Amino acid sequence: MTHPIYSAPIELAQPIKRGQTEVKEITLRRPGSGELRGLKLADLVQGDVNAVIRLVPRISQPTLLEQEVAALDAYDLTRCADEIAVFLQTPPQKPTEEASPE
Repeated sequence: MTHPIYSAPIELAQPIKRGQTEVKEITLRRPGSGELRGLKLADLVQGDVNAVIRLVPRISQPTLLEQEVAALDAYDLTRCADEIAVFLQTPPQKPTEEASPE
């Protein structure tokens, strides 16, 4: 079983207001194949705004609504797009093996 891979926390330049609380930072999880359904990988790697807006709610912690992602500041959306591109262009980290005693 593989463990999820997460981005470093993304501190939002413009926090998201949810009632009395604010979401000030989010973390993105490396997407699996199911979360990429209906999206073109090339669009995500190129930072296509519509593709990023559709994917972020599927992989964000805390979970954001698509409308919240669409309302993000351009800087915050770009940070998300950058993290997604890194996820798609780098292989997953392999678990480190414990050195076996010899």
